[in-house]
Amino acid sequence: MSTQNYQKYYVPTQSPWPIIGAIGLFLIAIGAGTTVQQYAKGGSGGGYLLLSGVAVILFMLVGWFRNVIRESMSGLYSPQMDRSFRQGMSWFIFSEVMFFAAFFGALFYARNIAVPWLAGESNNAMTHAVLWPNFVDTWPLLITPDGKTTQAMPWHGVPLVNTILLLTSSITLHWAHINLERGKRTALKLWLGLTIILGLFFISGQIYEYYHAYTDLNLTLDAGIYGNTFFLLTGFHGTHVFLGLVFLSVLLARIISGHFTTNRHFAFQAGSWYWHFVDVVWLCLFVFVYIL
Repeated sequence: MSTQNYQKYYVPTQSPWPIIGAIGLFLIAIGAGTTVQQYAKGGSGGGYLLLSGVAVILFMLVGWFRNVIRESMSGLYSPQMDRSFRQGMSWFIFSEVMFFAAFFGALFYARNIAVPWLAGESNNAMTHAVLWPNFVDTWPLLITPDGKTTQAMPWHGVPLVNTILLLTSSITLHWAHINLERGKRTALKLWLGLTIILGLFFISGQIYEYYHAYTDLNLTLDAGIYGNTFFLLTGFHGTHVFLGLVFLSVLLARIISGHFTTNRHFAFQAGSWYWHFVDVVWLCLFVFVYIL
């Protein structure tokens, strides 16, 4: 049988990075849970475990990226391998869509089912009358059934500025991609660097927003279902923005080192897909968490 239509497919050696990444995620999960639990008790703890997990994840990313870059620059990847990378990245982003869909589902369930039930809707009139007769169905839920009060985070101010920053960063990243395809590497570096700066401003804005929520609005993790869903959605999105910044920073370092050509730059495309994805998620957050 002729093999002239077959392409060589590079199979890498066994890698420790998936296991190291799993350990990092485990440390983050345990550290985050411990931190929240200790905070609820008025103490402190779990922070070092959480930071250790983040450090392990960053170590994993650096090592794994280094291996993939070496393999790519050595010419080990065939067109079939390139298609495999595209399929893998597509499925990864799809899994992230499902990840956030679960959180948005929790938000919609709380707003449209759980909170109305507590107010006596459907067949829950007795629950409302006996347990929380003064509870009113509103969203954002600023007064919980047990009497805790908070204030809603307004959509204008920092959230609006952050929205503008992320939307602008998508535009600058798109222009970076255009200049890469045109072979204009100086403009490519400038547009990509500007994208990273905008992302850093977004992260800074979110840190300030959390500080404002805790110190001025009494909007905390124990402020009822509104506080829970607010920090769950915005916190996980912020984590994804941070990982996206790591991705883009690696791409910028590679571009400065002379990597990528006008017709061979899937790593840049993958980073672009991921960044545009987190931008779309933020738009959904801005509408359903801040405005509606």
